[in-house]
Amino acid sequence: MLLSTLQTPRSLSRLSLTRHSHSYTSRASLTDQTPTLTTSPPPHSEILSTRQTLLSRRASAADLALSRLAHLRLAEPRLRAFLHLPDDDALLAQARRVDARIAAGDDPGPLAGVLIGVKDNICTKDMPSTGGSRVLAGYRPPFDATAVKRVRELGGIVVGKTNMDEFGMGSTTEASAFQVTANPWDESRVPGGSSGGSAAAVSARQCVVSLGSDTGGSVRQPASFCGVVGLKPTYGRVSRFGLMAYASSLDTIGCFGSSVADTGILLHAIAGHDRFDATSSKQDVPDFQSHFVSVSSLESKPLKGLRVGLIRETIDKGVDAGVISAIRAAAMHFEELGCSVNEVSLPSFSLGLPAYYILAVSESSSNLSRYDGIRYGNQVYADELDSLYGGSRAEGFGSEVKMRILMGTYALSAGYYDAYYKRAQQVRTIIRNSFKEALSQNDILISPAAPSAAYKIGEKKNDPLAMYAGDIMTVNVNLAGLPALVLPCGFVEDGPAGLPVGLQMIGAAFNEGELLRVGHIFEQTLENCRFVPPFVADDDIAF
Repeated sequence: MLLSTLQTPRSLSRLSLTRHSHSYTSRASLTDQTPTLTTSPPPHSEILSTRQTLLSRRASAADLALSRLAHLRLAEPRLRAFLHLPDDDALLAQARRVDARIAAGDDPGPLAGVLIGVKDNICTKDMPSTGGSRVLAGYRPPFDATAVKRVRELGGIVVGKTNMDEFGMGSTTEASAFQVTANPWDESRVPGGSSGGSAAAVSARQCVVSLGSDTGGSVRQPASFCGVVGLKPTYGRVSRFGLMAYASSLDTIGCFGSSVADTGILLHAIAGHDRFDATSSKQDVPDFQSHFVSVSSLESKPLKGLRVGLIRETIDKGVDAGVISAIRAAAMHFEELGCSVNEVSLPSFSLGLPAYYILAVSESSSNLSRYDGIRYGNQVYADELDSLYGGSRAEGFGSEVKMRILMGTYALSAGYYDAYYKRAQQVRTIIRNSFKEALSQNDILISPAAPSAAYKIGEKKNDPLAMYAGDIMTVNVNLAGLPALVLPCGFVEDGPAGLPVGLQMIGAAFNEGELLRVGHIFEQTLENCRFVPPFVADDDIAF
């Protein structure tokens, strides 16, 4: 019998859903103080715009690449979002290949001329791939990850490798061995993690879209902190070949974009079965772009009949009041679009966090054993083999990685396997079944993407338990292997121009198309919000 059962839903219209200080109408009052919260046209697709510009010959891919690269380099000393950048000649060589296709009358591909950032734990053969760790400093893989290979084949241009927490172990990008990335909305705050560099780069318009990885929320939480769209696909939808393994049963490659449309187009480009990854699914990949409907053709209730479940445990104690206000306002917006919105209860939701950390550290202790200075990783000099192993790991790994390896080794040890790892797997089954039941009664589930907006750099660095607790909204989705889309839905009053809040939408397995359809309508009809960081808006940058 499940420990988690769904309680009788309650209609949100019967709850106390008065418009709070961050609801859509009152947010307009902030527009006198900050240019980033003004009413603006709905988000458009930079990918489609770039393609149209190239095909109409209004600009070349080389010109667009140079323009974007100039902005990237200008912003980089402030943000530190990238660990590795190609030289200008290498970047222009990629762009000129796109221009050559167009000149020859060939289709340049759906990602033609689009500059794409790639998280540093995703292999690229022409740039270093270090996983944010000194143990792999200078490592250049002899191959591209499947996702990167597909991006290149479709005309995409890899602009650089983005900063990350070492091997994906962290929630702030402060655990990178090389540098700390700043949040474009407030440079004194973290961008989230572990894909903080990828999220910050898209938020600051340093690249059009980017690839990240999501083991327990590493795409969705930084998307929320940086005010961009982040998509974690169903486990198996995207090949993991070329992704440095953290926790193999949880890892997925995800997408960032400044709009739902761009995120969906990028997902379509990288999704599909791969013979190099036995866990990749053979499910057909639908044309996600066909799910996008222009706001001009929408009916007055474009989401009429859609059943939306707000997870009650995610708007309870431990969640900032401003975040709750923004999520309740988003729920009201769903009702205005014709949805029926009810609260649903998943009492096992809180069990996901401890189960996740036991499983993740256990798998990581096994996966990271390959970095011994012989098979992989930089080697230190030693007279004995054990000293070589120990010295290479001691010098190469950071403190967070060492701690998680020790925790995982302990959980897998003979005397504690049943008490920790086996029990965590049982909890995982309970969580998977509770989501299945909830999604049988609702088309999508919604929650905050994080219990707070972005916090100060250094604020939680010395309190790992508080940092881990920030993953409570996202880890359950990975345990269940489900897709989830995060998109900005409002602001909290903090920082120089307010800080964005992300709404998480969870769907059934392989139902990314429905999430993208709903998210696209939501963002097009969201009023009085423009999710562009202050320094980008102040510079009046247009691409």
